Amino acid sequence: MKKWLLALVPVLFALVTVAQSDTAFPYKRFPTVPPISLLQADSSMLTKAQLKKDPVIVMFFSPSCDHCQHQIKDMLKRMNEFKQTQFVLATYQPFEEMVQFIKEYEIDKYPNIKVGRDTKFTLPPFYHIQSLPYLALYNKKGNLVNTWQGNVAVDVLLKALQ
Repeated sequence: MKKWLLALVPVLFALVTVAQSDTAFPYKRFPTVPPISLLQADSSMLTKAQLKKDPVIVMFFSPSCDHCQHQIKDMLKRMNEFKQTQFVLATYQPFEEMVQFIKEYEIDKYPNIKVGRDTKFTLPPFYHIQSLPYLALYNKKGNLVNTWQGNVAVDVLLKALQ
């Protein structure tokens, strides 16, 4: 009986280790657009229900992050190639910094870009964000295609959209 129990302990340890792997992250268990609730610059809330049935890129960023600023600049330069893609930019930084970011990059000129503050801080634990910017791409059915931590070349995003 003791030998059988000793053989069972490593198996149980292996099962616990596998159960705690990164597949436990919510975005992998629920690979669809998360139930977002973002406070926009006009004080309205942006929710998942308001998104169009187009591909969606969720970008979690900080207005003061140099990498995030480079990412948005690169995407804005080629926004004409993203006409059928919705962008949801979410930040946890103060509301005033978000509003300044929108003004600085003239985000209001792009109807397919929505920016909001994640007041409940739901997206970082959902995606297990470790670096910024963080991008998650969903197809027009709302299913996760890919995620990226850090800057992503625009060509990579466009290829993933195909």
